[in-house]
Amino acid sequence: MVCLELLAPARDASTAREAILHGADAVYMGAPRFGARAAAGNSVRDIQSVVDFAHVYGVKVYVTLNTILFDDELDEVRQLAEELCRVGVDAFIVQDMALLEMHLPVALHASTQMDNRTVDKVRWLRDLGFRQVVLARELTLSEIRRIHEAVPEVALEAFVHGATCVSYNGQCYASQYCFGRSANRGECAQFCRLPFDLVDDEGRVVCDGRSGEPVRQRHLLSLRDMDRSESLEEMLDAGVTSFKIEGRLKDAAYVKNVTAYYRQRLDAVIRRRPTEFCRASQGEVTFDFVPQLDRTFNRGFSTYFLHGRQQNMVQLCSPKSTGQFVGHVKELRRGCFTVSSTVAFANGDGLCFVDAAGHLQGFRINRVEGNCLYPKEMPRGLAPRTRLYRNFDQAFTLQLARPTAQRRIPLQWTLAEDGSHPAREGAEGRLLLRAVCPDGVSVERSFTLPLSLARSPQQEHIERQLSRLGDTPFLSGGVEVRLSSPWFIPASLLAEWRRSVVEAMVEERLRQYRRPAPFVRPVSSSQTLSGEVLTYEANVSNHLSRQFYEEQGACHIDPAFELSRTASSQRVLMTMKYCPRHELGLCGQPLRPLFLRTSDGRIFPLRFDCRHCQVQVLEPEIPAFSSPASS
Repeated sequence: MVCLELLAPARDASTAREAILHGADAVYMGAPRFGARAAAGNSVRDIQSVVDFAHVYGVKVYVTLNTILFDDELDEVRQLAEELCRVGVDAFIVQDMALLEMHLPVALHASTQMDNRTVDKVRWLRDLGFRQVVLARELTLSEIRRIHEAVPEVALEAFVHGATCVSYNGQCYASQYCFGRSANRGECAQFCRLPFDLVDDEGRVVCDGRSGEPVRQRHLLSLRDMDRSESLEEMLDAGVTSFKIEGRLKDAAYVKNVTAYYRQRLDAVIRRRPTEFCRASQGEVTFDFVPQLDRTFNRGFSTYFLHGRQQNMVQLCSPKSTGQFVGHVKELRRGCFTVSSTVAFANGDGLCFVDAAGHLQGFRINRVEGNCLYPKEMPRGLAPRTRLYRNFDQAFTLQLARPTAQRRIPLQWTLAEDGSHPAREGAEGRLLLRAVCPDGVSVERSFTLPLSLARSPQQEHIERQLSRLGDTPFLSGGVEVRLSSPWFIPASLLAEWRRSVVEAMVEERLRQYRRPAPFVRPVSSSQTLSGEVLTYEANVSNHLSRQFYEEQGACHIDPAFELSRTASSQRVLMTMKYCPRHELGLCGQPLRPLFLRTSDGRIFPLRFDCRHCQVQVLEPEIPAFSSPASS
């Protein structure tokens, strides 16, 4: 049977606990430093608190150490990694091969920052000792299936939801080039979310092949968010076993909503196919709300390349959240407007729309009277039949601010007499209280009390007391009473026994928890990179990483982009599977030089490799046109 893992993000310990309560089988979070989201670091103490909470449910905790590392950081990284190993984290998600050279006693997962998109790459990672690999987001179902069939020993982790990088992960240097903030160092400044003009080699603004409108100050590289909730079964049939939600910078409301939604979707698959699949952790999850993906942050959705190349992958009007479509403007009135909608609005809702110029406009609702909405100020450009979206849902936000989920592991209780001591009224009796979890973890404790017959049946009384599990991680899965007589047991004594067994069960579950096997690098003399020349795109930034690649047989290794001071040729800043020409309906037109022009006049050439359906954004050079046309 295959265990399916729902992997949720956590920017801090509180969010991690919410992810677990809402159904995550594993969480991933940042260490104090060296994670690919520099703003989402956590102290070792906080990470330990998450580990202690998670392992009771059999939930794994992965820590991201997936930046490239500099030489003067290696000692700090080693010390930090060893400290995290001691507090019990289950795996590190890594990019830099220096971590392999440190021989850490923990599992290592190959980060998507390693650009894992081919059979050969995943096979190479397997041969190095990796047992879980995070796949590139750009892979199709058939490409995932080929990797799984070729390398079945490796657990495949794939993103199913959240923000999507337009460049292959680990192959984006635009932020470093433009702002001195390296994406490979967790400091991405999101160059891809900027607005651009699309211009040709004469400086003329190119027109959209579908609308005929000039592509001026459009967010050409700002991808819609990913939503693969309808494709989970296809993905697991292709070989994915870990379903990853993006969002280590997102708030707890987002994590609650999205984790709960995907928990329900995965559970539905497991219920249909119970002999093939099971959950990777324990605990029955119940929600006090209805999860809806479009009611928290989103830029619109697509499945990206999962089902092949598509259009409408970007949100041209804005990189901001558009949220949920809620209806059309019906009529404009003085100080308000009416809406054709079945949605209930609330005071404080945030709405937005795309104006006639193609820009996203947002505003806040002050007062709601039926379908008549009173904004703080009537937005310019609002007109009848305008499509409205709600990007701040006041009622849903308030609902998610409260406790919204419980996760409980059923305990099967048994209360029986100790057969080694005869049970007689008036004598000192010894009773055994036993609790068993569905995964077989059990605890038994012995208690003594003076035996006296009760005046009424005790079954209901005992069940009621043992079922009062409050805010513990457990719920009662049933109570079996095996007593030769209806002995009277005071409620206070039963409560004391229950607390004792529950505390022991938590300790026993933590004691029996088994972390994944540590990473072991096979002893091998084969040089799989024999004679290869590695450019800056190999992201080699320290002597341990260089040593690793030299052992693999590389004959020349350039330093990482972040360490390069000069360039002998025009460098590639981004490599994308996404294609602006395809998005704009220009594929059928003759291929001509195209450029991205920023609002401050910088010009980035685009290189189209139509044979392999890839596009590269190049380092700026003095363009062929000296004065870009304004039209």
